[in-house]
Amino acid sequence: MTNKYPFSSFHSLQETQLSNHFSLLFFSQLHKISPFSSELLRKIMATGLIRRAVSASRVAPSARYVAARLHASEVEAQKVEPKASGETNLKKFQIYRWNPDQPSKPQLKEYDINLKDCGPMVLDALIKIKNEIDPTLTFRRSCREGICGSCAMNIDGCNGLACLTKISSVGESTITPLPHMFVIKDLVVDMTNFYNQYKSIEPWLKRKNPPEVPGKEILQSKKDRAKLDGMYECILCACCSTSCPSYWWNPESYLGPAALLHANRWISDSRDEYTKERLEAINDEFKLYRCHTILNCARACPKGLNPGKQIINIKSLQH
Repeated sequence: MTNKYPFSSFHSLQETQLSNHFSLLFFSQLHKISPFSSELLRKIMATGLIRRAVSASRVAPSARYVAARLHASEVEAQKVEPKASGETNLKKFQIYRWNPDQPSKPQLKEYDINLKDCGPMVLDALIKIKNEIDPTLTFRRSCREGICGSCAMNIDGCNGLACLTKISSVGESTITPLPHMFVIKDLVVDMTNFYNQYKSIEPWLKRKNPPEVPGKEILQSKKDRAKLDGMYECILCACCSTSCPSYWWNPESYLGPAALLHANRWISDSRDEYTKERLEAINDEFKLYRCHTILNCARACPKGLNPGKQIINIKSLQH
């Protein structure tokens, strides 16, 4: 008899039963090892592998009981899931839509989302809408952890990160782009001017003298390092700048809270040797003094920073 399986051999009935017996004993003990093993066992049960082993082998009743019990749990779970998925908690989202390829006025489009089948954050709802309802919806996202700043937008009238903003359980939610910014499409705004202003403050270490030890880092005391707290954490999401009325009216000339916060970060750095030049570069009626300390920036910052406080510090150093 020719064997069509290259790496297997013909087994007697007794050998097959013995193999099935040991397989079943292994699987019956697998669930005791770890939660991962238990999950693996349930997946194997779904394929019917153990059920076939039970029916084909002569094993002890206790081993049959373990396999039968696991199979019963799987069947019961399948019966319960459709009932749970039937529960609904619909919430309406009104989302700003505008497509430059279709020259028409912007509009707020409504979407109904079942919160029972959605994550807790606004970004979860947006992803669900894009994946399941409307793939044309456009927005930025990346880290989902409040680090990259990509998903900044206006949610129910307040600037914030969609990945850190919980879905409100009350009423409808309105989601629009960051205010007073040129819209590229839907919730995506043009950040070119914002980044150019950040670049203008030269956000890098500038030295007039080489390090004391060539090729080594420039040391800083813990006290001097602590002065940078509350500034270096900025993720450049633009929530603060786009919440500032002065930035709304003078976006080309006023640097805005984010850029000025970073300016003060380098002015305060003990390792930087261009403090005087940095102060002179922003000592301007529009670049710096358009700030009237309204502090919308502090309320809007998703990282809990206070750009207004840093701007006050820069002003105090100008005299």
